Amino acid sequence: MRQRMLDLLFLVGVVGKGIDGLAELVGGVALLVASPAGLQHLAQVVTAHELAEDPHDILANLLLHGVSGLDPATAGFLAGYLLLHGLVKIAIVLALLRGSRRIYPWAIAALTIFLLFQLYELFVTPSVLLIVLTMLDALIVALTWREWRHDRTLRDTARSTIDWVLRRRAVR
Repeated sequence: MRQRMLDLLFLVGVVGKGIDGLAELVGGVALLVASPAGLQHLAQVVTAHELAEDPHDILANLLLHGVSGLDPATAGFLAGYLLLHGLVKIAIVLALLRGSRRIYPWAIAALTIFLLFQLYELFVTPSVLLIVLTMLDALIVALTWREWRHDRTLRDTARSTIDWVLRRRAVR
């Protein structure tokens, strides 16, 4: 049961990394094409309704706070970081989907490098959100290592996990 739950967690993590990679690509492109002032205006428009209902809304306030200090140099750095990070994540997910076992060491190395950068950021500007994201990324690295050690492809893990979930549902 524990092994199956770890398999399921790995699959959810891979899907989450793919979605996160796409979101980072979109964010990176937005930072490249929009000016900081335009992003601040867009953030105000997007959050206005929510803040009118709840002035203490965490996500809306985080978004406004995040874009408030953007200058062109910072936006350029963030765009580059998001584009690189997003492309690497999407490349890893696509390689895993293709069934390549050779991608595991590369995925572990790339994710560990990003994890180390997050740890550095955590010491420079600590935040609860960054702690949670860093812990989740560390878990994904450990689960990826586990899959590589078991010499399974993502397809193998997905098939056996889906069969397990369907059997459990049928028994109920």
